[in-house]
Amino acid sequence: MELPKKTFIEKTNKALGVNTEDAKLTLTYFSLAFIVLFIGGFLGFFQGLNRAGLMELPAWFNYYEVLTAHGFLLVVVFTALFLVGYLYSALSHTLGGLLPKVRRMGWIAFGLMVIGTVFVVTTVVLGDSTVLYTFYPPMQASPWFYIGLVILVLGIWTAAFGSFINVAHWRRKNPGKHIPLLAFFALGIFVLLFFGTIGVTAEVLMLIPWAFGWTETINVMLSRTLFWSFGHTLVNVWYLTAISAWYVSVPRIIGGRLFSDTLTRVVIILLVILNIPGGFHHQIVDPGMTEGLKLAHVFMSMTIAFPSFMTAFAMFAVFEQTGRKKGSKGLLGWVTKLPWKDVRFLAPMLAMIAFIPAGAGGIAQNANQLNQVVHNTLWVTGHFHLTVGTSVVLTFFGITYWLIPYLSKRVLTPFMNKLGIIQTIIWTVGMLFMAGGMHWVGLYGAPRRTSYTTYGDSTTALSWEPYMMLLAIGGTLLILGVVLMVYIIYHLMFLAPKGKTEFPIAEPEDNEAPTPKWTERWGLWIVLMLIVISIGYLIPLSDLIINAPPGSPPFKTW
Repeated sequence: MELPKKTFIEKTNKALGVNTEDAKLTLTYFSLAFIVLFIGGFLGFFQGLNRAGLMELPAWFNYYEVLTAHGFLLVVVFTALFLVGYLYSALSHTLGGLLPKVRRMGWIAFGLMVIGTVFVVTTVVLGDSTVLYTFYPPMQASPWFYIGLVILVLGIWTAAFGSFINVAHWRRKNPGKHIPLLAFFALGIFVLLFFGTIGVTAEVLMLIPWAFGWTETINVMLSRTLFWSFGHTLVNVWYLTAISAWYVSVPRIIGGRLFSDTLTRVVIILLVILNIPGGFHHQIVDPGMTEGLKLAHVFMSMTIAFPSFMTAFAMFAVFEQTGRKKGSKGLLGWVTKLPWKDVRFLAPMLAMIAFIPAGAGGIAQNANQLNQVVHNTLWVTGHFHLTVGTSVVLTFFGITYWLIPYLSKRVLTPFMNKLGIIQTIIWTVGMLFMAGGMHWVGLYGAPRRTSYTTYGDSTTALSWEPYMMLLAIGGTLLILGVVLMVYIIYHLMFLAPKGKTEFPIAEPEDNEAPTPKWTERWGLWIVLMLIVISIGYLIPLSDLIINAPPGSPPFKTW
């Protein structure tokens, strides 16, 4: 198939080359992100061996400290570093480069994120903050743990406002034009990330004086509610980041076209507006909230499925259209025309396939009766590994195979492509064992967040052990995948042959209707988002503050 003609921006970038200073910023973010993945991956490997009863962790760094560090490093730090680095490279490429002050803000954001991470991890390693990823009160961490979280969030906010400044500058210079689609994604992601972290920041600012002993008690229900206004949103920030590559880059990689510029922007707008007020579906079993209120939030969470179905339709339509243009026959002949031997396609494609059961599992957990069955079991952890560990992380890996060579002015060689395919298969099979085992044993009642125990040789607990071995097998494969991925990243940055690599951005179909101007009304979308947030949270937060429970003193369970 003939590739679409390059736009003026593409021709300019090809002539001038990648912006070296912007590339250095993204490569720095990626370097630290994959160092964090390496450390967090080994911590997860140790957890898997422990849960299977194959390894006893030392008292000076026990299972719960490992679990806290693993969750924080991979769920928060790795994803945040990758997200900012990737989106800043997208802004640089599509908007003609980062503004100097925005680039400085990117470096400041990086510094703040590093400082915040050091604060948090140090308190965990010292044994002062074994409060797990969710850091629920009344378990109390070191005050420096919470201060580190605030510094980390300030770094994320700095990066977000840098993107807002760069996009606003581009719009002033290009009146009447649509924001380039990948920059539109970046804007939506940073808007959602900024507003989604306000609640957890308010929670942490309440926890700091409590941790210092300046206040005696903490409102536990208010803290949990504020946390999940963030925790729920964070999952969809990752999802929105992943689908940016699905929509924009994957069609170009397979030699196809963008399905619909308008539909893509509508998906982004819907995810931004509808996302935040779904946090209560993580609190279905919590007391102090009426069933009607929880049902309202469950309904709000279910609305997010609609743009997800739109995405599934659009992506598989692109695959079929591209395959048929290449001469496929029959109902499913287009499948054979897809470039399965290209890791840049294989990794995100497997991520998309994994999202089908992952999304179905999320819908199941959204239902009150089904949630009662799996709440606080390993099913929930398996769901997390399927959504984030598979769908999101595999997409991130797929992005690196073209973005790092593009930034480092190198090329992905056939050998590294094959090694990438091996890594992708190892990772996918490892997650199949781990997430599958977690889902299965969770249905039998195996609890999450507990180290190995037989509960006094309980018959029920002993029946879980064969499934726990699946966790150990999966963890072993995954750590092998981590080591391979880190080597591939190092090779693509420093050892791969010099050359030109394309930043893949799909073009719309030639006969596509113009994108409506109303899609650019970001002020309206943010107002609608705030209205939806108010509908979901104004009454319950007011009630939790005005009719506050007595509060709880701190507990230290380790």
